[in-house]
Amino acid sequence: MTETFQKAGALAALLFAGTMAAPAAAQTEIQWWHAMSGANNDVVERLAAEFNESQSDYRLVPVFKGTYPETLNAGIAAFRARQAPAIIQVFDVGTGVMMGAEGAVRPVAEVLEEGGYAFDKAQYLPGIVSYYSRPDGTMLSFPYNSSSPVLYYNKDAFEAAGLDPESPPATWAEVFEAARTIKDSGAAPCGYTSTWLTWIHLENFAAWNDVSYGTQENGLAGPDVELKINEPIYVEHFQAIADLARDGVFRYGGRTSEAKQLFLSNECAILTESSGGLGDVVNSGMNYGIGQLPYEGNAEGAPQNTIPGGASLWVFDGRPDEEYKGVAEFFNFLSQTEVQQRLHEESGYLPVTMAAYEATKASGFYEENPGRETPITQMMGKAPTENSRGVRLPNLPQVRDIQNEEFESMLNGSQDAQAALDKAVERGNAAIASATQ
Repeated sequence: MTETFQKAGALAALLFAGTMAAPAAAQTEIQWWHAMSGANNDVVERLAAEFNESQSDYRLVPVFKGTYPETLNAGIAAFRARQAPAIIQVFDVGTGVMMGAEGAVRPVAEVLEEGGYAFDKAQYLPGIVSYYSRPDGTMLSFPYNSSSPVLYYNKDAFEAAGLDPESPPATWAEVFEAARTIKDSGAAPCGYTSTWLTWIHLENFAAWNDVSYGTQENGLAGPDVELKINEPIYVEHFQAIADLARDGVFRYGGRTSEAKQLFLSNECAILTESSGGLGDVVNSGMNYGIGQLPYEGNAEGAPQNTIPGGASLWVFDGRPDEEYKGVAEFFNFLSQTEVQQRLHEESGYLPVTMAAYEATKASGFYEENPGRETPITQMMGKAPTENSRGVRLPNLPQVRDIQNEEFESMLNGSQDAQAALDKAVERGNAAIASATQ
């Protein structure tokens, strides 16, 4: 995976230096490259069919290009070969790569306005539109499948441990205490686990607690970023996790979503994971509950707002004008309330627009499906700050790998949290500097 990301970064560096001449002949076919498989691919195909049936001027053609990294690499290579699609789906980790390629992409806000639609960012969920926007507020890509980290817990294990199954822990101190109680009582072999330590315990930890992840507004204001993740609030948090791991209360599952299986198998009673993992939790048949992402009780102003994961749709530059008109039509179609409401309710992803969110709420969906509103309220609770709009690094995948390596050494007892985070900052800063030279 690391090699894939490094290749993406190398290709991106070459991509950004070049431009692409538009074909002479206008086209009405619009290519949409994506990374959705299984049931999510079915959603993409149905959306394309519905859009094509709704008008006669354009034909949207979805093309599955493999995993998220494979799709990004394919798009970069296609742009260099002057064969790029009009639309490409890029995962959140690749957002910094695409933002650094503004000569290769067209901001979605401009595409919509040039297509005759008055772009009003107020109609979109603020946490999402902020994440995919420049510091001046210009939305660069169209949010397609966004998620937010939440807390899942096993209600039966809570009850067996003497904990209130209807009161999920709200702060990290409460999570760690509940995890120890569960382990010590024998209610479960493990108290707590987490997927995506970098996304949840660094990037979202910073946003949710309104503390700096790095300089330059976490990279949104400029690429020459110095990491701040070895400040005391981070060190104390990760040392608490290291102590839990030493005592067998916390179990590490892996760098991405592997830890979810420790929860689904009833091995660990508490899990922090993407809201997009809800379907697997529901299908497990577990008596589960959902709580907000925990926050630090002594962090001033916490909780603030979370930042989304998932992916968004980017528009490549250099396509015929007629295609951009079609892209604007498609994004306008995607913004329709009934479309967004259905996507949200069927897929579990967050609705893009405020109108779709309000319509879902009015329908009673959240009362019938507890926990489905939590990831939305987390992002909408407060207006984003300089600390909570997201993280933008030119090589975030590489920096995440460095952080994970240091965390793994910490969790196996080779170093404490201070050493792990100091090394993550030193190595991460060097990697960022080399990517911006």
